Amino acid sequence: MQVKRMEPVKLQDIIDEMEIQMDEHQKYLNNETGKIITISSEELGIAEDSEEDDDFLEYPDWQRESIDAAIDVLINWGNGKYIELPDKWDIHEYSIMEAFCGFISNDRISTELYSAIRGRGAFCRFKDAICRYGVEDSWYQFRYEAFKKLAIEWCEHHNVLYEYSK
Repeated sequence: MQVKRMEPVKLQDIIDEMEIQMDEHQKYLNNETGKIITISSEELGIAEDSEEDDDFLEYPDWQRESIDAAIDVLINWGNGKYIELPDKWDIHEYSIMEAFCGFISNDRISTELYSAIRGRGAFCRFKDAICRYGVEDSWYQFRYEAFKKLAIEWCEHHNVLYEYSK
């Protein structure tokens, strides 16, 4: 049975969660409640390995709640109750930075930004360059619009109703 949410999800909530990426953590939309939960790989592993509720007694209350949520995700994964949000591999922020470099109309700044994103340390050099050339506001707006587009595409792909208000 597929879970179908009637109330739209706030697109801004999805965008906010996409902007906060953490290694070893997955984010899921509960398609029944519209809430987004974050579960660590450790908690998912514990949930996968547990066989009885007694297995969790050694964990603090806050972690047991997360483990319970992980169990719910595992149990309900196939029925559409939970949908994993885009992660850093889906978002690919380097491509967004590269697109921004081409978006800048000043050829000199554009060339400098392209140079900044080549090789190791690209993210740090890019951040320094956008500050140096005074295009931070343009970058953050461009990045936000890219995240918004990805969030809309994700919602449409998963048939998630959404509403947008910034």
